[in-house]
Amino acid sequence: MATRQKLMRAIRVFEIGGPEVLKFQSDVAVPIPKDHQVLIKVYACGVNPVDTYIRSGTYGRKPHLPYTPGFDVAGVIEAVGDNVTAFKKGERVFTTGTISGGYAEYAVVADDNVYTLPEKLDFKQGAAIGIPYFTAYRALLNRARVKPGESVLVHGASGGKSVGEKGIDVIIEMLANVNLSNDLNLLSNGGRVIVVGSRGPIEINPRDTITKESSIIGVALYSSTKEEFQQCAAALQAGMEIGWLRPVIGSEYPLEKVAQAHENIIHSSGATGKMILLIS
Repeated sequence: MATRQKLMRAIRVFEIGGPEVLKFQSDVAVPIPKDHQVLIKVYACGVNPVDTYIRSGTYGRKPHLPYTPGFDVAGVIEAVGDNVTAFKKGERVFTTGTISGGYAEYAVVADDNVYTLPEKLDFKQGAAIGIPYFTAYRALLNRARVKPGESVLVHGASGGKSVGEKGIDVIIEMLANVNLSNDLNLLSNGGRVIVVGSRGPIEINPRDTITKESSIIGVALYSSTKEEFQQCAAALQAGMEIGWLRPVIGSEYPLEKVAQAHENIIHSSGATGKMILLIS
């Protein structure tokens, strides 16, 4: 007698476009983990700006349609595929990427993108770690090579800044198409602008980099080697255990309201905390 395939709730995208292409479905087949993969019962999933870029077709890589968005999930291991030795059913985990998509009740993830979630953090906080924290670590340590005593500015689209005569050593730039030209004027000698995000082109004067010998450096998290991911994970795990890594949660949305979440993450200003989808 055939076993009936288990179904789940999930968001599916069948065409590139605005938030309206995010379709809520309740009859999506639960994926099955293969070799070196795990199946996670998802309790929360982080919403990142990159999710909106992929959905709208403005990201560098186009998705294979149809697909389920979402990278950063937190939940409990439901099943493991062959040759998975680091995890077992019932363990609390978070991820830095999924194979089947995180806007769903269950997600398949490669076992090397899965990390133990300490009891000190809840699932919402676990879903806030992935892309934001791993990218911040890569930007500061791997790309900017920040040194003790250097000043760091993290900013988005607005706000006044007083940097003194010396200037800023490292600027972490989330909206380069708005801020990059001004960033170059704020830098110290040898300063670096680390471009984490941009939503379009901008015109700059290259001469602004000459007198200070400043640099503009791009960051792409998934250019990290496995060794760099492991190094970052070890540092962040230590931060969770010690207590300095405690994500602040902002707006929370049920899975059915994901289109509103995508609208808000791009157009809302002054938000505090990480935007989260509550799944289970």
